[in-house]
Amino acid sequence: MATPKNVPLDRYRNIGIIAHIDAGKTTTTEGILYRTGINHKIGEVRGADGDSATTDWMAQEKERGITITSAAVTCFWKDHKINIIDTPGHIDFTAEVERSLRVLDGAVTIFDGKMGVEAQSETVWRQANKYGVPRICFINKINQTGGDFYKSLDSIHNRLSKHALPVHLPIGFEKDINGVVDLVDMKAYTYSDYTDKALVQGEIPADMLEKAKNARSLLVEAAVEADDELFERFLDKGEDSITEPELKAALRKRVLAGDFFLVSGGDGRGVIVEKLLDIMADYLPSPLDVDAIWGTNPKTGDKADRKPSPTEPMAGLAFKIATDPFVGKLIFVRVYSGVLKAGSYVLNTTTGEKERVGRIVRMHADKREEIDEVGAGDIAAVVGLKSTFTGHTLCDVAHPIALESITFPDPPVAIAVEPKTKADQEKMGIALQRLAEEDPTFRVHTDEETGQTIMSGMGELHLDILIDRMKREFKVEANIGEPQVAFRETIRGTAEAQGKHAKQSGGRGQYGDVWIRFEPTESGEGFEFVDEIKGGVVPQEYRKPVEKGIHDTLESGVLAGYPVIGVKATLYDGSYHDVDSSELAFNLAGVLAVKEGIPKARPVLLEPVMRVEVTTPEEFMGDVIGDLNSRRGRIDAMEDLQGGAKLVKAFVPLMSMFGYTSDLRSMSQGRAASTMELSQYEEVPPNVAQDIIEKRAKK
Repeated sequence: MATPKNVPLDRYRNIGIIAHIDAGKTTTTEGILYRTGINHKIGEVRGADGDSATTDWMAQEKERGITITSAAVTCFWKDHKINIIDTPGHIDFTAEVERSLRVLDGAVTIFDGKMGVEAQSETVWRQANKYGVPRICFINKINQTGGDFYKSLDSIHNRLSKHALPVHLPIGFEKDINGVVDLVDMKAYTYSDYTDKALVQGEIPADMLEKAKNARSLLVEAAVEADDELFERFLDKGEDSITEPELKAALRKRVLAGDFFLVSGGDGRGVIVEKLLDIMADYLPSPLDVDAIWGTNPKTGDKADRKPSPTEPMAGLAFKIATDPFVGKLIFVRVYSGVLKAGSYVLNTTTGEKERVGRIVRMHADKREEIDEVGAGDIAAVVGLKSTFTGHTLCDVAHPIALESITFPDPPVAIAVEPKTKADQEKMGIALQRLAEEDPTFRVHTDEETGQTIMSGMGELHLDILIDRMKREFKVEANIGEPQVAFRETIRGTAEAQGKHAKQSGGRGQYGDVWIRFEPTESGEGFEFVDEIKGGVVPQEYRKPVEKGIHDTLESGVLAGYPVIGVKATLYDGSYHDVDSSELAFNLAGVLAVKEGIPKARPVLLEPVMRVEVTTPEEFMGDVIGDLNSRRGRIDAMEDLQGGAKLVKAFVPLMSMFGYTSDLRSMSQGRAASTMELSQYEEVPPNVAQDIIEKRAKK
């Protein structure tokens, strides 16, 4: 078997396993690890012993049977080295998918063959599109009752892409499935039991021959579009003129373009994953297939690139932080160029600091194997970096480059948390800091009015898991408040206001005077500061303090104390005093301008609105829609799914959705399921806004 040292770069595969919750990502990963000889038995997500899956190693994952944190494992298949990241399917942990896709070259999208494309399947598909990640599709569980390869393929065509074609066709139906027809070499690969040691190659069953020939013709037709010479030959001499290696090369070219997807299917636990491994090796990109990574030179601001070569200067991106009980903080790094060596110094261009690489370890879920170096195109974890966090660039000290970071959405759900005892207080501060370092969608701040510690996350499950981790890993007992919504404020009108800070109290006084125009930004997001001062009525050195005063004051709005977004502040006039003016005086002038101007600019309250998708049996459809309407929901679409299920898509304010999962369970006898993710912020209706403002004032 190949070893890390002697695998050429064109045989590396950095691959993410992405899917809707419960589609079988972790089980398929287990099947891959077993078939490649890494594991001696297949771990189970919901087995008799609980969750024994390799990549579900956290206690919370084992108990709940779900993946929470993306786990990295490395295996070898037919002289290829495959780094696999098994990502979570639950929407609350979508940041894990986001940061994994940012650094991976290819992905395997797994679908539940009983359900086809589900809500979160669409979300991860969009994320992969965002990062331009080439994919192949694996329709799992088609051997189970209700599993249907062809219906699932139709749902991929209807909801994701028409450019998805099978490269394998299943032999048999539901429990009788016992292999696939490979449409490239036109052979059948069968097994008698999914635990078989090897697939048996043979001829295509007679009753499938016509279907296989038709499917292959479509595949060849799509493949030759990648190559003009093949296309001409195909038109002149037909499909038989295309050799098997030519067909493979053309299909690979189409997959790498990112808009064409090969589809396979089977039982992800079993021997059939060997065919999945084959198409991962044959068609997904190596680091050499991916363009050079671009960044900027932090000294000059010029664009710079790094090619995937060990001879280039080292550049890598930290994409994940994990706390290991034995070695401390682990930083997962994708190395794009050069070689990262243990004991060397690297420059963190995000912080500007030099850091020493202590040790480098290859991760196998929660197990570690120490290595001396990690080269271009590879992924490993680094121990010993103190100031490096998710999205930071690490590079050669002599050749600085800053790579594009990773952006994460703001968390919409918050809860108050307080330590139960004095002893818990200090431990809680450390625990929250560690958890926030690991998870960029988890934020912690102190409410200045109440003095409470506020935790913010992507959803109730997200916060529930973090509190559980705080209790188990850091031994912190805490009292938890009710979930709160992260409201925002904005303005709908324009107003001009003077902010004048003038004090004389013996000796040198303080004087700062500004005129600011407040108006909504075009995007309705963020904060913009525009300097329109002419003739130096406000000296240059005082304009930055004005901006800071405005920005800081907008963090606690005028209606109910929530941050104000979507504001453009234009500094257009003012005055100063030769002796009494200072940065502090102009900072305070900016503060006064906000307090004067924002109330005149028609401030309104905004609330997070969630994109909610509910899958339900038809008999509960009326109850589900009625309930969503009662929560101020807007029904956006209704679709039929395979197996007689219905999909309801709606937009619902987050404040109406707390506890929805258990309400849905009781109204559907446990048969309906839902996902929700933040869609956008929208204006709160006046009567609801008034209640929120009054409650906030009482606090």
